[in-house]
Amino acid sequence: MLRVALTGPESTGKTTLSRLLAEHYHTVWAPEYAREYLEARGPRYVLADLEEIARGQLQAEAAAEQAARRLGRPVVFCDTDLLVIKVWAEHAFGYCPNWILRHIEHHHYHLVLLLNVDLPWEPDPLREHPQHRQYFYHLYQQELRNQVANFAEISGTPGQRLDAACFHVDTLLGSKPLTPFPS
Repeated sequence: MLRVALTGPESTGKTTLSRLLAEHYHTVWAPEYAREYLEARGPRYVLADLEEIARGQLQAEAAAEQAARRLGRPVVFCDTDLLVIKVWAEHAFGYCPNWILRHIEHHHYHLVLLLNVDLPWEPDPLREHPQHRQYFYHLYQQELRNQVANFAEISGTPGQRLDAACFHVDTLLGSKPLTPFPS
């Protein structure tokens, strides 16, 4: 099972691109658990909430992988990853729990798509830092370099982003065409 994560600052189109990639490759995707969690509990959070969000994200990814396996699909997409939790925790609290750091160190994706901040900011009650998107983008970029992760930076219009992402996923898959879900 090839695992592809989409990461980066807020309001960069991760959810939209995750959904479009899953549709394009006839597979499933793991939605961002933080949105579900914060919509249910409100936008205020403490470090313990971020840990719960991290656990929920891992569960969502595991469920998506199982669903993709049942469907016989070779790839699954993850809308965000624990790197988002690390950056978020360190920015908000100056600290990231060790278990999350260990998980990031040992739980790699076959490909990470780092989404650039060149799309317009879309206001949302759960988003916090419109003025710091470039700062956060550089943090993600440096973290991925430090991890020696297989990552690609994705920029441009939504259509250009999908094309670029598909190019990198096709390369990962060895350009094997995927058939649609059986009817």
